[in-house]
Amino acid sequence: MMKRFSLLLSVAILIASPFFGQIALNLQDILHPDSSSHMLFWELRIPRVLIAFFSGAILSLAGLVFQSLFRNPLTTPFTLGVASGATLGTAIAIVFLSEMVFWQYALSFAGALLTVLILFLISRSLKSTQTHSLLLVGIALSFFYSAALMVLFFLSDFQQSYSIVRFTMGSLSIIGFDPLYPVSAASILLLGSIRYYRAELKILLASLDFAFLKGIDVNRVTMMLLLITSLAVAVCVSVVGPIGFVGLIVPHIIKTIYRQSSDKLILPTFFYGGVFLVLCDLISRNIGASSDIPIGVITSFLGGPFFIYLIIRRNRGN
Repeated sequence: MMKRFSLLLSVAILIASPFFGQIALNLQDILHPDSSSHMLFWELRIPRVLIAFFSGAILSLAGLVFQSLFRNPLTTPFTLGVASGATLGTAIAIVFLSEMVFWQYALSFAGALLTVLILFLISRSLKSTQTHSLLLVGIALSFFYSAALMVLFFLSDFQQSYSIVRFTMGSLSIIGFDPLYPVSAASILLLGSIRYYRAELKILLASLDFAFLKGIDVNRVTMMLLLITSLAVAVCVSVVGPIGFVGLIVPHIIKTIYRQSSDKLILPTFFYGGVFLVLCDLISRNIGASSDIPIGVITSFLGGPFFIYLIIRRNRGN
């Protein structure tokens, strides 16, 4: 009953979301190409809902993979420093390249990709049981990127500093479908890759020793999943910015509703992760402020208390 209600509610949210916002739509003009309602609906609202869905799907699925592989329920998609690398790349573009949108996308992805390459090179020297060492490397990279970002803040003017801060809050405000293509492609690639490795993922969750006995190359599978996931997150962050807590909240909610092993939660996490971010965006567009509230603010308001709840529950379990 709960699953059916969740599905119906999610479909209703996806259908209704493009019709609500600060500017009211004239429903009769949506299909008339020359009307402002047509442009608002098809060029702004629909792409925004779609990129919210695919971004939420990527971040949620990445959270499920990271929490499963690191065996840590508090791990997020940004733990390995991918988001910090993307933020630094965007800041470099804003300060030195006159805030050209193309260079912001390009250097943001380059910063995230550089992080993934560093992690890949380091992972080759680690054993299959040393995933926590990779986690520590990601944290160290995040601190390094944060230090570099502070230098850029010092070098930037007021407008550039504002643009950098605005990027770190996340934004789903896109025009047209072009920014949607790389994010949707990355989400489909991530979903297909994780489903391809779902049998190995299930065995890895049971026991590393059992995986060895089954003939699984534990190191290769683990690193492939981490790198593919990080690349998908890199694409997502380069377009919409680092939207936090989605990958923390959604996997836990799905586990509570479905109560199944992680290999059977792949599709539900993908779908409901997308719906969750669409809902957060719907709130940010209709909360009554003079402009849209950054999507990262909404997810942080929800994610902060939830994170504290998880820590308390984990300590009680111990």
